[in-house]
Amino acid sequence: MARFLRRLLTSHRLRHRDDRSATGPCNEAPYRLISEVTFGEHVVVHPFTNLYGCRIGARTRVGPFVEIQRGATIGSDCKIQSHAFVCDGVTIGDAAFVGHGVVFINDNLPRATSKRGRLLDDGDWELQRTIVERGASLGSGSVILGGLRIGEGAVVGAGAVVTRDVPAGGTVTGNPARELSRARNREAGQLLLEPR
Repeated sequence: MARFLRRLLTSHRLRHRDDRSATGPCNEAPYRLISEVTFGEHVVVHPFTNLYGCRIGARTRVGPFVEIQRGATIGSDCKIQSHAFVCDGVTIGDAAFVGHGVVFINDNLPRATSKRGRLLDDGDWELQRTIVERGASLGSGSVILGGLRIGEGAVVGAGAVVTRDVPAGGTVTGNPARELSRARNREAGQLLLEPR
């Protein structure tokens, strides 16, 4: 048992298979729970993470204190910053940014018990799938409700509570999140595209 726990809590060495995927992250770090994860090449996973039953694309970086649950998929070249929570049913496209403390929700009507007081289990709720498309950026502390689509290149402002779909290239802020005017979106897009 101790050997199993030691293996589970320590990092895995990179070993390539024919499909150009890896059996673990490419870096060493302590205190990681990694179980049944499909990794792309050169994935970096920092300490104090819980990753189980998910898929993580090539060259993605996962920060400390992140949890990615069974059934979640993260694309290639993504950054998942510290304290983010990515639950079952979430698909994040390539080159997406998930800021510090971003939380995804996959059950829009959560309950612990039925009306009669019976503890609910996995079959008693409906999974709400969420898709974050390529190049989207989710600001720190944002909350993404279940069953939504964040469009390609969209920006979600820090602390926003997203309750409906965000169009491709759109920028939303606030609680509930509302889209900025198209003119302000163009200005924000220009700022993002200008060289530094």
